[in-house]
Amino acid sequence: MTTAEQTTERSLPKPQFTDAEAGAKVFPDSTARNYNYFVPQKRRQTHYEDVTVEVQPDPRHYLAQGWIYGFSDGRGGYPLDWTALKAWGSDRPEPERFPGSGGKGYDWPAHGWHEFRDPNEEWELTLYKYNANVVRQLAANVDAARQTKAFEQWNPNWVSFVESHVGAWMHVEHGLGLYVFSNANRRGPTNMHNTAVAVNGMHRIRTAQDLALYNLTLSEEIEGFDGSAHLEAWNSDPAWQGVRRVAEQLTCVDDWAEAVFAVNVVFEPLIGELFRSHLVQQASPRNGDYVTPTVVGAGEHDYATRDLRYTIAMFEPLVNDKEFADHNKTTMDQWLSVWVPRCLEAARAMQPLWSQPDAKPPRFEDGLDRCKSRFTGILSDLGLETPKELAQ
Repeated sequence: MTTAEQTTERSLPKPQFTDAEAGAKVFPDSTARNYNYFVPQKRRQTHYEDVTVEVQPDPRHYLAQGWIYGFSDGRGGYPLDWTALKAWGSDRPEPERFPGSGGKGYDWPAHGWHEFRDPNEEWELTLYKYNANVVRQLAANVDAARQTKAFEQWNPNWVSFVESHVGAWMHVEHGLGLYVFSNANRRGPTNMHNTAVAVNGMHRIRTAQDLALYNLTLSEEIEGFDGSAHLEAWNSDPAWQGVRRVAEQLTCVDDWAEAVFAVNVVFEPLIGELFRSHLVQQASPRNGDYVTPTVVGAGEHDYATRDLRYTIAMFEPLVNDKEFADHNKTTMDQWLSVWVPRCLEAARAMQPLWSQPDAKPPRFEDGLDRCKSRFTGILSDLGLETPKELAQ
């Protein structure tokens, strides 16, 4: 082979580098390690906001070509008419969209729903950590009670109360968690709403699981403990039929905001806290039981310190909305007029439960009065008037 033949190159196209490849250009935020496509609630965005805000996008902001999926009736995404409540800007027509239009036409917020931030700053990691810690602590408490034979100290009549009535509460938690909050989770207008509601639902499902596992433990540790007695109480006991009726009515609510409002603002203070705080946790120690309050109290803590907190943060801005405050107040007043009488009727039907333990808890009427006061305080925090139905 000659030298000329060795140096001959084949005629092939050569790569052309134009600096147009992704990531090649330099712009002011090229080295930024935080997102800045949204306005943070405080001076700097939090990790919660980084992983939550605009994860569920909105055509009023960034989806230049509209929703990428839809329903059989032609609507796409997360329609705002899935609730009767309105937030500033929610009645505006969608702006004209075209590639490159960005958020042109609307300043932040695209509509008022995007202003909500969960004060608990819940997302996947915090949910797993919190629930894992709760389950770990409850398991340790129950295991310690088993090893020290603490269940042998229970009054015999209290054993019957726990197997029937504490066990019945798991049906409330399971039903509301799975069929109210899990349903509302898909229907919220922003990812901030849906994440908070999903966490609320998982709190309830976890509490139902805690009670179910506790029921199995008691069936093993207490001779003669009937682990299926809660089914008869839930299905047939007159004291539970009002609660069961309201719980089932809540699963039929189509408006996601009404469902969250009815449970966390009305049902919980008038029924949930009445049963957990003013019956079970008051009567348990008097009857030799120091374990059940820790199991029931975990669910009480979920509501009192976390679920109620995000609920107030969610609805208070809507009551004070700069454009729809009157509309939202009227709508919430209508919800109160429906759910307050139902919950009060169900609460009063539970009164016979207060007479069943050998060592009685404080009077039913005293507990109900405290729950009414608690309910009034929640309405005050939301800027709502106490409904006249509360006097029934």
